[in-house]
Amino acid sequence: MATRQQPDFDTVVMKFGGSSVADAEKIKNVASRMVAMRNSGRRVVGTVSAMGKTTDGLIDLANQVSAAPTGREMDMLLSTGERISCALVAMAIHDLGCEAVSLTGSQAGIETDAAHTKAKITKIRADRVLEALDAGKIVLVAGFQGVSPETRDVTTLGRGGSDATAVALAAALGAACEIYSDVAGVFTADPRLVPDARKLPRISYDEMLEMSASGAKVLMLRSVELARNHGVRVHARSTFSSEEGTWIGEEGMEQAIISGVTHNEKEVVFTLTGIPDVPGAAATVFDAVAKHGVNVDTILQNVVHGVAELSFTVPTEDVPLARVAIDEAISTLGPMKVEEDHDLGKVSLIGAGMRSHPGVAAKMFRTLADLGINLRMITTSPIKASCMITKGEIPTAVRALHAAFELETEPVEEETIRG
Repeated sequence: MATRQQPDFDTVVMKFGGSSVADAEKIKNVASRMVAMRNSGRRVVGTVSAMGKTTDGLIDLANQVSAAPTGREMDMLLSTGERISCALVAMAIHDLGCEAVSLTGSQAGIETDAAHTKAKITKIRADRVLEALDAGKIVLVAGFQGVSPETRDVTTLGRGGSDATAVALAAALGAACEIYSDVAGVFTADPRLVPDARKLPRISYDEMLEMSASGAKVLMLRSVELARNHGVRVHARSTFSSEEGTWIGEEGMEQAIISGVTHNEKEVVFTLTGIPDVPGAAATVFDAVAKHGVNVDTILQNVVHGVAELSFTVPTEDVPLARVAIDEAISTLGPMKVEEDHDLGKVSLIGAGMRSHPGVAAKMFRTLADLGINLRMITTSPIKASCMITKGEIPTAVRALHAAFELETEPVEEETIRG
């Protein structure tokens, strides 16, 4: 994906989520925010999601019509939601006295690979967007979608794909990027579970990547990857407030040991037993899983008496494809027992300061043990410690970890050491 040579922060990409455009009054509010930004002297590109629960409604409708909707036709169907939102916002902007033009993903030059329902952006040919900006217009780009040059088909980017659209446009235009939603930024925990969760003024790309992968819903994982890879500084903030949100960007001099605790209840654990303990067995399983585009997170393998037991987690929406992939692996490796556990969820501690502060995982496990919470699976990285526990224990675990690491308190900035 091409990026402009010099950042042009006179241009700003403003992305609004589905709850921000859920009805006519909210659409007018979004339009007024874009017009205010334009009147401040900025060139404005807006990206909006489908209204409210439109996408969910379209998926339900497709499933009522067909037992197995094809990916191509699902993309044709689902891409309409964002087009509706864009056109309505453009109408509201016109009524406020500004010129605006709405564009589909393909009209805006967003090119993707050919993978339906989970396409990745490969290039943005932003000529039409730039022409409209140069003409003084606010440009509305339908999020979540693009076009495959290979097949000339409409494609969609998967859940949260409008975030990826916004960041990719900001990268291509050398623009600032603001992501608006119904929350005021990135918090130390889900405020619905932890009332004293604290909004973070800033967070690193790596921490935000881990948070997104571990259940935080503020930003789509792939949008954070795009921002990091192209150096796009993202401001996550509220649609319904003018207060500062959270800035996602490069790391600072000093970072908190723990930035937040996240949770994810939308994962399923697959356990395969009776796998031959031979080289390539695990590769056969995960080759099949990867071929079907299934995202795998936590992996655990045990070997006893010449046979292996393999457990791994996948997102709930990927379960049907995971089952197909496992059946293909069985046809190669031979019979094995397959179990699914839908009763587990994941709790994670995330913080860039963990790299230089040993003992975080031990404190996490001790905190949970003192509550009698059994850990089923554990995975760690330099800035994350995660464990699978029963879903019913997640609220207690999140609150206990937030309190144990005193995340409700603003960390004291250490004085910079001068050389």
